[in-house]
Amino acid sequence: MKKIYSYFLEVKNFLFPDFCALCGCGLSGDEIRYALCVNCRDSIVPVQGDKCRMCGRPLVSEKETCLSCRSGPKPSWDRLYVLFPYSGKYRKLLSSYKFEGKTSLADFFAEKVLEAKNSDPELKEACLVPVPPRPGKIKSGGWDQVDFLVKRIKKMEKDLSVFGCLKRRKSKVQKRLNRIDRMDNLKGRIFLNAAAPKIALVIDDVITTGSTMEVCSAALKEGGAEKVYGLCLFYG
Repeated sequence: MKKIYSYFLEVKNFLFPDFCALCGCGLSGDEIRYALCVNCRDSIVPVQGDKCRMCGRPLVSEKETCLSCRSGPKPSWDRLYVLFPYSGKYRKLLSSYKFEGKTSLADFFAEKVLEAKNSDPELKEACLVPVPPRPGKIKSGGWDQVDFLVKRIKKMEKDLSVFGCLKRRKSKVQKRLNRIDRMDNLKGRIFLNAAAPKIALVIDDVITTGSTMEVCSAALKEGGAEKVYGLCLFYG
């Protein structure tokens, strides 16, 4: 019964999101497709300017790589892209999508992901690889927001290749763990169960310590991927 209700809620929110996910005003016309009013949609702009190749965060005076990434361990990915900071209205935006079931926001996110991908020559041949959900997540939450996003991206650009080649074994919830504990928690628990693409673009909703992206990227590289890029909607 819970699974049926979750499916019903997902369909309802996708087809009839009556109120803006940010300001709460009523929606009409094309606004309904995105679950955002025109004013809020126009105010949500991806991070501009020069960004660090390794963590995707804005650079202040550095070039290509921020000071933090220069002094830290080299990640398995070749470059990381992030779109929005995980704070203020952007935090509320992710919460509306991830926890309140505003699935129509997926179309807004999908368009932003495609804009980023299609504007960068490095990503031209990249195949999408969604970060795998924690076992039990779909049963408890009713859906996988990353997989749903990737499906919306694929629907908008049918020529894109999607490789659902990563799987995840049961592990502790990552939320309350620090970076070292997160890496230990995920070690050996994200793995390939199918061939990896030569050029992969790993998609996730939010990045904080980078441990999940690191384990996914390492698994893809070990499985034969020549280049691995990451793209996250939000960074913390």
